[in-house]
Amino acid sequence: MIRQNLHTHTTFCDGKSTAEELVKTAISLGCSSLGFSGHAPLPPPEGQSWTMSPDRVETYRQELLRLREQYRDQLDIFLGLEQDIDSPAPGDGWDYLIGSVHDLYCGGQCYSVDNTREMLLEAVDLWFGGDPLALAEAYYARVAQVADITGCQIVGHFDLVTKFNEGCSVFQDTHPRYQRAALDALDALCGKNLIFEINTGAMARGYRSAPYPAPFLLQELARRGEAVCITSDCHQAENLLFAFDMAEELARSCGFTETMVLTTHGFVPQKL
Repeated sequence: MIRQNLHTHTTFCDGKSTAEELVKTAISLGCSSLGFSGHAPLPPPEGQSWTMSPDRVETYRQELLRLREQYRDQLDIFLGLEQDIDSPAPGDGWDYLIGSVHDLYCGGQCYSVDNTREMLLEAVDLWFGGDPLALAEAYYARVAQVADITGCQIVGHFDLVTKFNEGCSVFQDTHPRYQRAALDALDALCGKNLIFEINTGAMARGYRSAPYPAPFLLQELARRGEAVCITSDCHQAENLLFAFDMAEELARSCGFTETMVLTTHGFVPQKL
């Protein structure tokens, strides 16, 4: 099997490892390719601490081009961005985009669903009348638009709103309202030649015990014949292929027989 990770963050945004450290790790793990997906810029204040600033994007791209040339005999390197739904248009020069939703805007304020559990609960109380399912519904209404707005090829961590919901501590993910909101967003995205990532990043950081998306969503994607890829949402080199074996088994158990990998000829299916 081709082992690659396409959701990879570096010190250019909120990653802990440099791009070259990640390249060397990929080679040591036997990867034949690696894709970088730095966080595209966002307006302040939410974009100041964890995304690239606009003036850093070209520096990031040039560093990846340098590494692509330096390591061309050992590793294929792909240039990507994690394009948030609120990021400015990325321009040309990218091999792929991951489209993601990290934030909600309530009362003119930005609330992240990806920052802390406390911030999530604050938004529930202040703007959704203490109803966490209403927050989930608002989140999925944004996810439904992510492909049209970002122009992505890969849908990032589809159910990120569950990051702090291990054990259903914030809301019941079996509740009909929750599942209807999620499936409505899925319905809006299916049939658009997208790839949905199976993402182990929250596991690596100790927030979850299983990858995104939940099995009921993966089963629905498999039923509809949609495509998936496996990523680690890597923020430090030691987690580059974190829990890939578990993610592959989850994909098989939900009905997938192949995953998509990026090659120099584009995305191609690979048998699981």
